[in-house]
Amino acid sequence: MLVRVRTKHTEGVPVRDPQPFTLIPGAADSPVLLHVPHGSRRIPRKVREGITLDDAALERELDHITDAHTAELAAAATVIAPASPWRFVNNLSRLVVDPERFPDEREEMLAVGMGAVYTRTTHRERLRPPETDAGPLLDAYFHPYADAMTRAVEARIAAAGRAVIIDIHSYPTVPLPYELHGTGPRPPVCLGTDPFHTPPELLAAAQGAFGGRFGHGGLGRDTPFAGTYVPLRHYGTDRRVTALMIEIRRDTYMSEPGGPAGPGLDMLAGAVAELVESLSRPSSSPGNRWT
Repeated sequence: MLVRVRTKHTEGVPVRDPQPFTLIPGAADSPVLLHVPHGSRRIPRKVREGITLDDAALERELDHITDAHTAELAAAATVIAPASPWRFVNNLSRLVVDPERFPDEREEMLAVGMGAVYTRTTHRERLRPPETDAGPLLDAYFHPYADAMTRAVEARIAAAGRAVIIDIHSYPTVPLPYELHGTGPRPPVCLGTDPFHTPPELLAAAQGAFGGRFGHGGLGRDTPFAGTYVPLRHYGTDRRVTALMIEIRRDTYMSEPGGPAGPGLDMLAGAVAELVESLSRPSSSPGNRWT
């Protein structure tokens, strides 16, 4: 099926609907999985028909909501890292579905119309009609994504005895109206953690990799965003799965909103590659939960 994806990068160019997600292999024994869930602007034609914004307003919303250039960042880090990590990349915009939200009432972002299927924009304007049935979108996109990510994690466990998910995001310099916790510090790099799945060793490795470039004063923990992605099958039960979210303030590497990347992208790729290298090394240290 041919569609016309209207974004500033492909406007007027007929393209085919992309595969919803891609698993890109790394080293066979690598435990590391770089997860890039929010880096795409693409919206399938049928999904676009259910969005009430006109084309210009949709472009503006994509500028604000997309974690631009995060897929390129993960790819660049993979080239640098001595042992290539695996990558799981969402090829569709989070305006289709947000694979990192809970698909039910556990999701706090439902309060602003931004659960797994968004009905409101970053500025709390209407995105979809209030009577929209989320079920078909969840069935078509959310659940297949979750199942594939679960399989990818379990494959890392089978190959390496453990899986380390590094969740790569970005966020705007100035808080957007949808943010529930936007009043706190907005450091260049925020490290999102989970009390069960983020052991001290993993947090320390990230602090070392990014602190060496930004200084420890340039790092924050769980501000302005907290938590990290773990498949629900493993969430809160399987300590073989560790995870960390890396939230990068956009002015460190790109022009906001939705503009081109700058030289900061290469520096960040080096930091991610350093983190990947440290996580890929086996260790027999007492109490190390990576092994």
